[in-house]
Amino acid sequence: MRNIRQTIIGGMTCLLLPLTSIANTITVVDAKGEPLSNVMVLQAPLVGHTLDTSDMGYPPERKEHFTDAAYTLFTDDSGQVSFSTYPDRDVRIRLRKPDYQDVTFELKAGQDQQATLETITDPLALAESRPANTWLAEMSLDNDPELKKHYIMQCGFCHQQGSHFFRRPRPQENWQDVIYRMVGYGSRLHDQAQEQLPQLLFEEYSRLYSNPEIIPAGTPWAPHLQQTRVTEWPIGDAFSQMHDLLVHSNGLIYVGDNLQDRLYEIDPNTGKFVIYKLKRENHDKHGGLMGKRLESFPKHETFAGIHSFAESPKDGHIFITTSYQQRLVEFDPVTKEFINHHMDEGYYPHTVRIDAQDRVWFTMALSNQVAMFNRQDKSFQMFDLPARSKREELTVGSMGIILKLMDWGIPLANWFSIDEQSTGVPLPYGIEITPNGDIWFARLHADSIGKIDAKTLEVSMYETPFVGPRRLRSDSKGNLWIAAFPESMVVKFDPKTETFHNFPLPVQPLGSETPYSLNVDRKRDIVWVNGNTSDALYSYDIDQDHWSHYPLPKRVTFTRDVEITPQGDVYTTSASFPSWHIEDAQPTLIHIQPNYQEGKDTQPNVVAAEAN
Repeated sequence: MRNIRQTIIGGMTCLLLPLTSIANTITVVDAKGEPLSNVMVLQAPLVGHTLDTSDMGYPPERKEHFTDAAYTLFTDDSGQVSFSTYPDRDVRIRLRKPDYQDVTFELKAGQDQQATLETITDPLALAESRPANTWLAEMSLDNDPELKKHYIMQCGFCHQQGSHFFRRPRPQENWQDVIYRMVGYGSRLHDQAQEQLPQLLFEEYSRLYSNPEIIPAGTPWAPHLQQTRVTEWPIGDAFSQMHDLLVHSNGLIYVGDNLQDRLYEIDPNTGKFVIYKLKRENHDKHGGLMGKRLESFPKHETFAGIHSFAESPKDGHIFITTSYQQRLVEFDPVTKEFINHHMDEGYYPHTVRIDAQDRVWFTMALSNQVAMFNRQDKSFQMFDLPARSKREELTVGSMGIILKLMDWGIPLANWFSIDEQSTGVPLPYGIEITPNGDIWFARLHADSIGKIDAKTLEVSMYETPFVGPRRLRSDSKGNLWIAAFPESMVVKFDPKTETFHNFPLPVQPLGSETPYSLNVDRKRDIVWVNGNTSDALYSYDIDQDHWSHYPLPKRVTFTRDVEITPQGDVYTTSASFPSWHIEDAQPTLIHIQPNYQEGKDTQPNVVAAEAN
């Protein structure tokens, strides 16, 4: 007969059932003893590997390091999950389900356990347990929907609005200080909004905090999660920003730390990783061309600002945009060497893609251009995009002078008037190559998309019937899918008929999501969307007209990019700025397997290595 023990964990009564097996099996029931399905169960090693953080708090570059993965599964209809990962190590288990109290406990290697989850009864605790989009949904901002869209777009691109960091009354003066600092970081909050929002945010958060019962429930967790596994590898620290990533054809994952100029090369089969610092030039200044922008940030090693990635179809070289320099960076994943390709014009290289001719295309966010780098003759060609007015044409033409003045410490971003159209900064953003070779791009502040014809190189522009087109990708048929950031939807654009079709995200409450980016699995025609206010990713099966929702293991997870493997798995990163917003302040590389089957793949991170 087994020795059954009871213990109290976090106020909950749990049955400890010690068994000897190669797996940890966890059974979750409710207060009545009934099985609870779709419970998020996270397993992490109790004792992990100790990193050498002697390089400014980070592991030294060009040396092999090891990161311990955490695994997340969801209970089946019998309330059970079984982990075969870490069969010989003690682990920590965390249980989470919407509107239930978290439970955390430790298990010996091979030990099983049954645990009881209790519902949250305190109204404030219940509201605090819900994702940021539920709080954002209830913010009326003087019942002005246009102001709210503007607030979401200009105050929600670095981190979540409505997150745990904001869920408390703040004095109006504090909001004024926050807004001033955010405008200095690059927010284009127009003048009237800067005047209105300090009082409105003080009133709204005071109202919500005092009346937590009005915060609605978030998106329910559905049964398809029972076939899903999420793996997370901690990389960087609270001062990192793991902005974009690349799933390379060599099987490795490359992640860029935008705030620390470090490229992470990660083997997901072993958890081993190597860091490479971007190559610096002798004339590079701390902060790059916008040295004063991050002056108030506690710690950063930004000289170039590693941003976006694309892999060459010819030789596998990785091309990287650097937002704080006039350069395109090339990285050879075999020799591990960087080449800096310098540009004579253009500012803020942003998102990058490579066409079938091995030409590198990328947006220039602050100079209203699209750039093309010809690898054959190492030349750049700039495509000037149309200005919306003479004033914008003058501002864009003076961008070099403006950046120089800002570098001298003159806070022009806070001094110059900003109108509702963000005149002077149309902000070319996402870019994509369609199957026929055409180059498409989005202009975030100009509410427009454009095309560069692959044959004639002629530029065509199209106004969008929605606000804030951010990043865009093509499906197998050449249709464009566009993230409509403040509109809680993605939009399909058919280049043949030149028509738009809206696809609202299935978030609860409806209309409360802020999709930062998306990618399309062209092999399966599935659109994957970053749900960076609801701590989730969403997938849309185009042919089946079906949405799926994938909650992520950490609260306050803000993601900016998504990559797809040949098998149909996806990778993303927690990329909040700053990263200390994230639950436990530790950014991660995240791997979602939507059709996971135990034993059908390798078990990353289960290697013979000494843990300390």
